[in-house]
Amino acid sequence: MAKLTQSAKQVRGRKMLTVRVKNAKYNTTSSNRWLQRQLNDPYVAEAKRLNYRSRAAFKLIQLDEKFHFLGKGKTIVDLGCAPGGWTQIAAQKNKGSGQIVGMDLLPTEPIEGAILLQQDFTSEDAASKIKALLNGPVDVVMSDMAANTTGVQNVDHLRTLGLVEMAYEFAKEVLVEGGIFIAKVFQGGTENSLLVDMRQHFSKVSHYKPDASRQDSVEMYVVAQGFKG
Repeated sequence: MAKLTQSAKQVRGRKMLTVRVKNAKYNTTSSNRWLQRQLNDPYVAEAKRLNYRSRAAFKLIQLDEKFHFLGKGKTIVDLGCAPGGWTQIAAQKNKGSGQIVGMDLLPTEPIEGAILLQQDFTSEDAASKIKALLNGPVDVVMSDMAANTTGVQNVDHLRTLGLVEMAYEFAKEVLVEGGIFIAKVFQGGTENSLLVDMRQHFSKVSHYKPDASRQDSVEMYVVAQGFKG
């Protein structure tokens, strides 16, 4: 794997030649916009250079730069792991030690140093399957899960919040004292009742939007540090 950029935030500042996409006969305006954005996104280019599964890897890199939770020997659960960008970074930081278990509804190509399960985390036996594989308490539960978008912001927010709540309840069952929980939410942040509960069980709760998260995206992350057990 190529050498990691010193700070992922530096990637955004790199100058790139602007690529313009000609309107193809069967392409929609929205698909052309998406393609042009991909071709001109420095994080997409850097992810390709470093052989990362997706540009989302830089979101985790920047979360770790901010909150310092990855490192050698960690036990990590990655919910919503496909296509594997976050798992790759976690495995790189683990340096061949610790344990990583990932789960996603979609298939994820194997990653050295990780056990990957294809299953919907909302299914009845999903949590128990992950627990059965764990060698002990978990240092980090991280969730990049998001519900399929409907285009209605309030509906999308509530559906994703439901996934956050499920991941959070799972985290409280498996985290070691001092552990950390990270989950994707939509702007507007975490529902107040959930925040209250997090502040009871963790020493510090923050919201953070990594630089690698697109500026026009409504996503951000809730970061709960210092699990009290």
